[in-house]
Amino acid sequence: MDWNSSISGFKAYLKLERSMSKHSIEAYIRDTGKLKEYIELSETNKSPIEIDYDDIQAFIFYLNKLGLGDRTQARIISGLRAFFKYLLLEDLINNDPTELIEGPKLKRKIPDVLSVEEINQILDAIDLSEETGHRNRAMLETLYACGLRVSELINLKLSNYFPENEFLKVVGKNNKERIVPIAKDAINHNDIYINSIRNKLSIPDQFTDFVYLNRRAKPLSRVMIFTIIKNLTVKAGINKTVSPHTFRHSFATHLVEGGANLRAVQDMLGHESILTTEIYTHLDQRYLRDTILNFHPRNNPQQ
Repeated sequence: MDWNSSISGFKAYLKLERSMSKHSIEAYIRDTGKLKEYIELSETNKSPIEIDYDDIQAFIFYLNKLGLGDRTQARIISGLRAFFKYLLLEDLINNDPTELIEGPKLKRKIPDVLSVEEINQILDAIDLSEETGHRNRAMLETLYACGLRVSELINLKLSNYFPENEFLKVVGKNNKERIVPIAKDAINHNDIYINSIRNKLSIPDQFTDFVYLNRRAKPLSRVMIFTIIKNLTVKAGINKTVSPHTFRHSFATHLVEGGANLRAVQDMLGHESILTTEIYTHLDQRYLRDTILNFHPRNNPQQ
């Protein structure tokens, strides 16, 4: 049985035999689809009835590598348990590959993931009347909108910023470049900062291409970004350990929870493939941009 047929049957099972709500069914189907995407990425070409424990374990490591939070990983695993239970009931498999999986315990420790509401609380805690307010808002909007590493944020160049096309060119680890879409909210705040605040600084020649600068018109340090976020988190009344990387994990988690394709998220994060096969090919810019437009909370205010 192929993936499409099994997922179609699973959907009917959830609706007719489990009497689940439309919302719950969509969530289960979406989460099962993540395993299908992973198998396609791994190029093992396994059908649902060929999946074993090692495949599920590797899939969990993959989710962890993307930086997804505990709750998201646990929810996806719950969906997979229901899927393989269905296959068992239909006598399509003899053993449940999720039986020995105990949830997201295989992962390394990662920072807390912020909810969309908590992201908004932190952003709203920025005082735009202060000298650095618009800069800080632009930075954090960009950090969250693009899932950047802190080093990528502080080294972002004007020559790599293309607001008219809604893209950034990011220089990541080992000087590897990637293209990342940027949400309109972030573009708007960057425009205010660049055109109304930054342009008033007397910038030394060696720093003219850096987007974010301190009061002395020099690039910001990693420590300064950590400090800004720590202070805003306290001001917002959020009792979590929040760092720049928390915004990156939240970016990935919110996209996946919204239904974004795993491969697109992986590409935007700048991760090399963690599969044993060759590094995956990059997706085209239009596809990545559509992923941001369709699934990022800052582009979907109704969510």
